[in-house]
Amino acid sequence: MSDSGVVMPLRCLATLMLDSLREGCSPIEVLNRRAPQHTHRREADIAYGEHPRQRLDLYLPAHATATAAPVVLFFYGGSWQSGERAQYRFVGEALAGRGIVTAVADYRLFPEVRYSGFLHDSALALAWLRTRVADHGGDPDRLVVAGHSAGAFNAAMLALDARWLGAVGLHPDATVAGLVGIAGPYDFRPLIERNLMAIFNPPETPETTPDDTQPIVYASASAPPALLVAPREDHIVYPGVNTGGLSARLRQLGVAVTERYYASANHYTIIGAMGVPLRPIAPVLEDVAGFVHALPSRPLD
Repeated sequence: MSDSGVVMPLRCLATLMLDSLREGCSPIEVLNRRAPQHTHRREADIAYGEHPRQRLDLYLPAHATATAAPVVLFFYGGSWQSGERAQYRFVGEALAGRGIVTAVADYRLFPEVRYSGFLHDSALALAWLRTRVADHGGDPDRLVVAGHSAGAFNAAMLALDARWLGAVGLHPDATVAGLVGIAGPYDFRPLIERNLMAIFNPPETPETTPDDTQPIVYASASAPPALLVAPREDHIVYPGVNTGGLSARLRQLGVAVTERYYASANHYTIIGAMGVPLRPIAPVLEDVAGFVHALPSRPLD
């Protein structure tokens, strides 16, 4: 990349950090404060289950159209140990501002749950959307699962492993129109980090093996079209074996895959680039919105 290609992303980051210091808040809160208000309408704290963390926020495009809008269910990252939907208002705004009904969902975290508790919650959230999003102007036949980091794992498992949607009476082939993974872990064997070993080797299901927990294992020819994006260099989730590995496997099976790598982003700024101040870092929003709008529907069974 040329020097001129580096200057703008660095300037964006510097501005974000200065604003964070000036306003006495975190950088992610700056992203939320800078999110335009006129682009969307938010319906907050919708229960998709009985647990306090089984809640989602809906971001609806400000201007209704003659046809129902495509829908994205977004799961945030945090190593399955942290995060909350209020931190990702900037993501909901970004997609709603592009004409996409967007749900940002909480899910239970470790140590309250282990694998597979957060996947159960993710499936419940999708089931709620499938049956209710039409009431909010969304098209349930154009429902895309998306996520960043650990959230991309959740999304990929819903799209690829039929067990989770099957438990709520659905099937990926007739439910998920597309998969968007942003810097996601799809093949992180062997499990060597202590918390990951605790999360993905749950004592209540000792028969679970590391292979059972990896999205890439469940790739099949019936998988939905996918957009998989990552930083060119990522020292948290290695893009070659994860984004590259799953892209190659799906492509080998005949699944339509769009694979993108961004030179100026890292593991954190790749999702931050959805927010107004950081959009020059990488065209994540344009790539995601373009992918979602181009998808055909998967009719209700």
